[in-house]
Amino acid sequence: MKYFFLSEGWIVGRVWEFGGLWDTNAWRRQPKIQRLKLGIIEREEILWLYEVEEAVLMLEVKPGNQVADSVPTIGQVVLRRLMSADQVIERLRDADEVMKNDADSMISGGTP
Repeated sequence: MKYFFLSEGWIVGRVWEFGGLWDTNAWRRQPKIQRLKLGIIEREEILWLYEVEEAVLMLEVKPGNQVADSVPTIGQVVLRRLMSADQVIERLRDADEVMKNDADSMISGGTP
């Protein structure tokens, strides 16, 4: 599996695999992309952790309607470097605050 963090209110657009854009007809399904119940807070912004299947190479992300309407943002971003599980653990370990979605609780993190 591969992982990435995405700002709250942002959504996934196009998805690429090794052969180019994800072809739902060829794969006979949508790519497996799942928001997990962990997130971090950076500069007062919530970033949720997502998991994607190995076949995914790149993702386009863009602000959802609520974010686009309320805050001026850039139009879209293409994520080309997805994270490994080890990189995610390191990022969670170094975060000032970690959020767990099921109880909407914050867990102190980072270095003492």
